Amino acid sequence: MIRLLADSTCDLSDEILAKYDIGVAPLIITIDNKSYEDRVDIQPDEFYGMLEALPEFPTTGMPSPATFMKLMEESVESGHDEILCICMSSGTSGSYQSAVLGKEYFEEAHPDSTVKIHIVDSRSMSHGSGWLLMKSAQMREAEATFEELVEFNETYKMKVKHFLSVDDLDHLIKSGRISNASAIIGKLLMVKPIMSMKNGKGAIVAKERGTRKVLKHYTDEFIKRCDKDITNFVIIGYTSDQKIAENLKLKIQAESDFKGEIYLMQMGVSVGTHVGLGAISMFFVEK
Repeated sequence: MIRLLADSTCDLSDEILAKYDIGVAPLIITIDNKSYEDRVDIQPDEFYGMLEALPEFPTTGMPSPATFMKLMEESVESGHDEILCICMSSGTSGSYQSAVLGKEYFEEAHPDSTVKIHIVDSRSMSHGSGWLLMKSAQMREAEATFEELVEFNETYKMKVKHFLSVDDLDHLIKSGRISNASAIIGKLLMVKPIMSMKNGKGAIVAKERGTRKVLKHYTDEFIKRCDKDITNFVIIGYTSDQKIAENLKLKIQAESDFKGEIYLMQMGVSVGTHVGLGAISMFFVEK
């Protein structure tokens, strides 16, 4: 039996995590010197409701190797003999390395174990790794082997297309994702930066004025780039404004010939710490 594991930046909904029995190692969020486990001790809506009033910028920390090791042990105890763990990009967090260490700790503690464990550096953020997890779960249901799942993830992880736009540039400045000068210019011109992943790190790939043009950019790029042979579903992410996500879904359905599922999912606390309120994202596999 194959078990899927992740860290909490996968941002998959509780319903999807439960449906596919995906184990999650939560990131740690520190707010006013108090630590919380992402989506365990603090939920997204609660966090976004307090975000603007916080006196200091929250910080995030990766799950410990012991946390990953415990998830692996629990997976074995529940009858799984193959474990695929898909983590956020090593270019933005130490979560992947923590999972690798967790695997090493597991193997040292259980030297006679025949359990297969593979850790994927997704080179993705948020629902990018979430997309790979959902696809892996669907493939598992279709009776794909563990080796086939590993091959798929290592082959297509660099093809998961990310788009992310934010409503407030301040959070990107504080998290070091954008320069202060660029932010000032952006605010003066009412420009919204559109980010994607390059070499495992976030990079600004376009700038648009206003939400309407951002959604047009997303839709145009989706129509041009989407690999329809692989992409049977799209994930649209949002932080505090679900209506924007709903508008993007309707626009894609109206203007493209895509017939697959389009999921709307809220970004978790760890990702929301860096992108702030009003963020909108989209994920699919490109050609």
